[in-house]
Amino acid sequence: MTTTLRPTPDAPERVRRRRASTARSSATVAVWTLVSRVTGLLRVVVVGAVLGPTFLANAFLATNTVPSLTYSVVAGPVLALVVVPAVVGSLAERGVAESALLLRRLSTRLVLIAAALALLLVLVSPALAWSLTLGVSAGAEREQAQRLTTTLLVLVSPQVVLYTVAALGAAAQQARERFALAAAAPALENVGLMLTMVAAAVLHGSGRDAAEAPDGLVVLLGTGATLSVAVHAAVQVFGTSRVGLSLRPVRGWRTDPAARRTADRLRSSVAVAALPAGAFYVLLACSATVRGGVLVFQMAYSVYSLPAALGARSITTAVLPGLSAAAKAGDRWRYASSWRQAFSYVLMAGVPALVLLVGFSGPAADLLANGELRTPELIAALAACIAVLGVAQLSAGVHEIGRQALFARLDVSGPRRAGTVVFVATVLLAPACLLVPTGTPRLVALCAVVLLADTAAAAIVLVLLRRAIRPAALLDRASTAATAAGALAALPVIGAGAVLTGTADGGRLLDVLVVTPLALLAVALFLLAWTAVRTRLPGAR
Repeated sequence: MTTTLRPTPDAPERVRRRRASTARSSATVAVWTLVSRVTGLLRVVVVGAVLGPTFLANAFLATNTVPSLTYSVVAGPVLALVVVPAVVGSLAERGVAESALLLRRLSTRLVLIAAALALLLVLVSPALAWSLTLGVSAGAEREQAQRLTTTLLVLVSPQVVLYTVAALGAAAQQARERFALAAAAPALENVGLMLTMVAAAVLHGSGRDAAEAPDGLVVLLGTGATLSVAVHAAVQVFGTSRVGLSLRPVRGWRTDPAARRTADRLRSSVAVAALPAGAFYVLLACSATVRGGVLVFQMAYSVYSLPAALGARSITTAVLPGLSAAAKAGDRWRYASSWRQAFSYVLMAGVPALVLLVGFSGPAADLLANGELRTPELIAALAACIAVLGVAQLSAGVHEIGRQALFARLDVSGPRRAGTVVFVATVLLAPACLLVPTGTPRLVALCAVVLLADTAAAAIVLVLLRRAIRPAALLDRASTAATAAGALAALPVIGAGAVLTGTADGGRLLDVLVVTPLALLAVALFLLAWTAVRTRLPGAR
């Protein structure tokens, strides 16, 4: 792209307005993302409370994750990163009507591909069921586990199409800089799944394992999960219509140059989303070798995903249109400024989350383990996994914002390179974890694989961005120093809380009474120290 190395005279004012708008949009996305992520964590907690640490829980959680991983082959999370810049550019050049037609043509093609993948998922379900039940003892119990896992995969396969529709709807709203409904809609899916679990508990009881699960329970779980995703997709379609766009199928995507260019970029981006999805499936299959292992791993992974969603994804959802516009205009100065702002916000979200999750991993695990999950062994495993993934979430946040910034420049090779590293590292290291003793050690080893892969991917995108914006600064040094000062200010409070909860034996109520005020105090000290240091240091230029 043609680049502007020096700011124009009105650039500081434009950047100020853009920063204010980004801050407001980021706050909106963060609030609704918090609702969605908290309900997502609660749904795993509810599944665990009803099904317990069983191979049935492994089968249900793993199979209910497979459609979203399969949808990643269509482009998955990358879809918004490619579609948003295309629609933003079309709106600027061709207007709303032509942009709506572009989106409809893209939707037609992607939904057809998603439908083909859903059918393929049905065809390969027996093989997937075999890989997800390797931890079940050979004999009748394994046969029953494979049969119900296959049934669940068939019942959830339509979710591939539904997730594609939902992602297109969210991308359309993001392109029009409307974020609230798109961020809130996943919460309805989570609520629907929790209601499904309540119905399962009422009708079939709790704590059943694979060998004891009746067909009615299996059908209820699979159908309820798919209907919950359908509600999510319907809300995103409604949100698309509210911003003047549409997802209705239409002919002509083959002859529309803009649609073909966007589709080509999506096709070249498949590896960016598909490789991490494949890596996550390997992690699921390995965690499934431990009774209730998928449950523990996904519960810890939901905690790990929360800071990244509130930080990196919320911020880049708001900043991506501006980054795309700066890249399209060839304004390197504005692009670099937007990147530094977004990166600073990610550090502000990720660093406090790291020290909180590591320091309070024990009380967090104790609070999340309910019903059939409330055993000392499971709580210890969950606490250890939360601590390791608490560190990994910072690397994941940097990787997420970095690849989105690269996509804003229509650069797909860099994110693909980072995704390849995640895939290779996971495929090589996760199976090696099967050599580790089963139970907590194996699950912690799998979480360590996530940490190593995320850190390597974050390093790659930072190096690529440094090259892209040179000679502009990669980091706002003042904000980075302020974040470090904030973390140091919060550490003594978090350390005191960890000691108190570790030595006291007052149960969960005491943990909550101790951890909640200390966590709030730690965050307050972080913000005070951050503000004090940031205001005394000049920003990056």
